[in-house]
Amino acid sequence: MTYSDAAQRRGKRERLAAAAAQVLHEQGMEKTTIADIARAADVPVGNVYYYFKTKDQLVEAAIDAHAQTLADMISTLDALPTPQDRLKALLAGWVEQRELTARYGCPTGSLASELDKRDDGLDRTLAKVMRVLLDWAEQQFLAMGRAADARELAVALIASYQGISLLTNTFRDPDLMASEARRLSHWIDSLT
Repeated sequence: MTYSDAAQRRGKRERLAAAAAQVLHEQGMEKTTIADIARAADVPVGNVYYYFKTKDQLVEAAIDAHAQTLADMISTLDALPTPQDRLKALLAGWVEQRELTARYGCPTGSLASELDKRDDGLDRTLAKVMRVLLDWAEQQFLAMGRAADARELAVALIASYQGISLLTNTFRDPDLMASEARRLSHWIDSLT
């Protein structure tokens, strides 16, 4: 196999993983079929089985896609000069996704809720991804000098986002997300 063949295979696998994350977010676990994911990735259904033998393997790939998206986002945020800037940029990113959230909910939170109902360990795999964001937020609060309550502040921030994602989706009102982000931005300022 040549380098180009390997890159092409890796590209198709990554497309399938990204498509799985997207389709699972839009349709949920129960409604999503392998054919839906293949269609979204522009890959023939028969080719999917070369990369993923089961729908659960596609779900794992979607979780990996969430992890990669989070890693990329954190890398971008970490380039900002202050922890307050980083946290506020996180909020801005959430606000940018408010229309999508209003329609489908939080991609990671929605998947976590669905996986919690299963007994196959995928819920714990996704929890590790969410823990990365929680740990990162805690580090920002520590950098702000909040050693005594950094973890609690991080939990409050992520819980606020998950809660407003649920309400934004429930009421199909993206303005709720924007309003909560403004409140959280003022809250972050008040902590320094």
